[in-house]
Amino acid sequence: MKKKVAFYTLGCKLNFSETSTIARNFTDEGFERVDFSEEADMYVINTCSVTDNADKKFKTIVKKAQKINPDAFVAAVGCYAQLKPEELADVDGVDLVLGATEKFKITDYINDLTKNDHGQVHSCEIADADFYVGSYAIGDRTRAFLKVQDGCDYKCTYCTIPLARGISRSDTLENVLKNAADISEQGIKEIVLTGVNIGDYGKGEFGNKKHEHTFLDLVKALDDVDGIHRLRISSIEPNLLKNETIEFVSQSKTFVPHFHIPLQSGSDDLLKLMKRRYMTNLYRERVSKIREVIPNCCIGVDVIVGFPGETEEHFLETYHFLNDLDISYLHVFTYSERDNTPAATMNGVVPNKVRNKRSKMLRGLSVKKRRAFYESQLGNDLTVLFEGENKEGYIHGFTENYVKVKAPWNPALVNTLRKVQLTEIDADGLVRFNFVKEEVEV
Repeated sequence: MKKKVAFYTLGCKLNFSETSTIARNFTDEGFERVDFSEEADMYVINTCSVTDNADKKFKTIVKKAQKINPDAFVAAVGCYAQLKPEELADVDGVDLVLGATEKFKITDYINDLTKNDHGQVHSCEIADADFYVGSYAIGDRTRAFLKVQDGCDYKCTYCTIPLARGISRSDTLENVLKNAADISEQGIKEIVLTGVNIGDYGKGEFGNKKHEHTFLDLVKALDDVDGIHRLRISSIEPNLLKNETIEFVSQSKTFVPHFHIPLQSGSDDLLKLMKRRYMTNLYRERVSKIREVIPNCCIGVDVIVGFPGETEEHFLETYHFLNDLDISYLHVFTYSERDNTPAATMNGVVPNKVRNKRSKMLRGLSVKKRRAFYESQLGNDLTVLFEGENKEGYIHGFTENYVKVKAPWNPALVNTLRKVQLTEIDADGLVRFNFVKEEVEV
């Protein structure tokens, strides 16, 4: 009988794309992939270490696997596994820990799946993580995450990603286009471009530090791939989101009107302490440019609260900056100390109680911003890509500009693109609609 393997992914879209690639390697080796809630011979957990919560959740996931099958072999890979391999190896039930370069060769490190008395560690020096491994994730029938870049050369004082993933490096343009074509041939309607710092695309494309191509080159080339219905840019640094890219997206055949742009703080003082590569003026200019050429664009923002040295005045500066900005939603991160980062030793530590209060205020602002954006879209004719899950009798989907809609469950809508007119916002904050007679390709 085939051995069964199950996967659990913590963290970002990039992790999901890599889990999918690792899973395909197991399938090629004769394993049967099953859901993590099912009994398996091996459980693989792809870890994240961006926040303290992601660290803590790892132990919970290991316990869940052991409860399902106490004899199962448990392996940990990913960012946390690279940063603190011995710490993970000490967790009861963990048999194998693989670092940044080893995770893609996981099947080379397993034999008969006999459990170990203590977790074995195979982890490289992060300087050795200088080669690129392409991947993409197909999580459902409607959307895929396509990795185009890995690593980061930025030195933001709060971030461990360069320590966990190494230097900035890119997939070749040829391989990205091939993967995009492969995905579209499987009937998937939307591709989300992902990476650690995708605006830096082109660096390290052929093993050197110079840019062979730019992010704009990538965007233009992908726009010409046959069979792709939608392309979505995930998160892109404001200093790397050039006006030329914004203008191209405004005229694109397949790129949707949606940008997610990390801000982290609306205070220039804190941006300097964070060693970000822009000030608030540049960020404001980017948002203005988007609104000028793509009025209906959805603009998402990452922001950190409670960074060391953040006074009440700094926080209010951030709050008012975001409140006055024409954006659509926020992703709010409560700062947590990360070992081996400069921020962890900075003065001006913000009490956790204050961090949580500020986080709650910004989450409230996000609800207000999203509601205002949704209201601005009422009456518009937009195209919805319907997803495949029946959630309590409803089917959900997203418009091209990331408005989430709901309708009574109808399996015929799954993985179809349909023209709709947005009509009203429901009590749960989602949008209802009427179908427009003209239909889009299904």
